[in-house]
Amino acid sequence: MSPPRIRVAAYVVRYGSGPELLVFDHVGMPDAGTQVPAGGVRGGEDLVRAVLREVFEETGLGDVSVVRRVAVEEKPHPCTGEPRKTSFFHLVAGASVADAWEHVVDGDGGDAGLRFACRFVALPLVRPLADDQGAWLGLIDPAFGRER
Repeated sequence: MSPPRIRVAAYVVRYGSGPELLVFDHVGMPDAGTQVPAGGVRGGEDLVRAVLREVFEETGLGDVSVVRRVAVEEKPHPCTGEPRKTSFFHLVAGASVADAWEHVVDGDGGDAGLRFACRFVALPLVRPLADDQGAWLGLIDPAFGRER
């Protein structure tokens, strides 16, 4: 078996009238489901730098700060079955960040050029995220882990 692909995922929370999570949908690809920013770590790249890079590449959002790593998950990719090891991070966005926007993915990864419809949704979530990405939200705040 090959070693797991090292990845990061970002729970970007905005605190205003209530806590909200940054999510996105692939424009024109409804089967991809609603997701949080996530992706692979480059060789020699620090995990914190990687999660900040992924948030920026996939959403264009740079006004975020890392609070802490909340979980490490080892599970295979849902389509390929390849092993993955993902570190989930809690980040905070500034209160002045827009409620919703569309972003063309930047960078040199496989998703470069894709369009993502980004938005903040209230926590706890109403619907689950793709690939059970919301599984660790309760480690930020127990109330975040309960679906409404």
